[in-house]
Amino acid sequence: MKPEENKFADVPLRVKTWVYIILVFALGISHPLAMKIFVSWISFQCFFEFLRMFKVKTNKIILSIFVGISQLFLLYFLNIEHYFLYSLALSITILLSFLLLKSSGKQFSGIVIGLMVCLFAFPHLAFIRENISGIYSIIFIVVVTELNDVFQYVMGKFFGKHKIVPKISPNKTLEGFLGGVFLTIILSNILGFFLLNSTILINTVLGLILGISGFCGDIFMSCLKRKTDVKDTGNLLPGHGGLLDRIDSLIFNAPIFFWLLPFLLKM
Repeated sequence: MKPEENKFADVPLRVKTWVYIILVFALGISHPLAMKIFVSWISFQCFFEFLRMFKVKTNKIILSIFVGISQLFLLYFLNIEHYFLYSLALSITILLSFLLLKSSGKQFSGIVIGLMVCLFAFPHLAFIRENISGIYSIIFIVVVTELNDVFQYVMGKFFGKHKIVPKISPNKTLEGFLGGVFLTIILSNILGFFLLNSTILINTVLGLILGISGFCGDIFMSCLKRKTDVKDTGNLLPGHGGLLDRIDSLIFNAPIFFWLLPFLLKM
């Protein structure tokens, strides 16, 4: 069978894994405390994948557990301003310890990026759950972001011809990107009407920005994987790879949505 005839071979496995992802997500967002635990678990798993991807020479499990538990403590007891302050102090402490261990420049950069993503980007999911329209807003941002990935994947499979970033992610196409963003704008308007009670203009702006920034998050992670010579960040999710492979689009989308939506709603 020719490769192009078998390009949908991984779809059934991906769909099966999506069922489990949805169940875990539903449980994770069910209560503010569950959301904090959920986000801390995400940070634990993703930081572990960062350490493995950059081949950091340390006890990866212990350090990742430390990061996850520390984040849960900070999320539970501190408000958003104090959270970022103490997370910065925690990050500096971890980085100083690795400087004393004389880690390589590549390993050190991986730790820096991992801490930024896990302690400063992903926690915005918890802040969204608590501060912006509650459970409805977190459903909106996650569904729009993840389906944007699906839309770009499917549109690329059907119509993709022109490579958009061949040196970083050879499977990404201009047609997949544009088609995915267009469908994301439509989805944003549908979900925004029911979940956010926002206007067509706001929903369209959100769909456009989240579609583009989600793509950038995906490309950002693809660039890191290429520089570290790994195909997937892990094997936690069959058909998808690691957790980072699945939620990389939220690296930029979660912070952007948290800070942008209140501004748009005031317009």
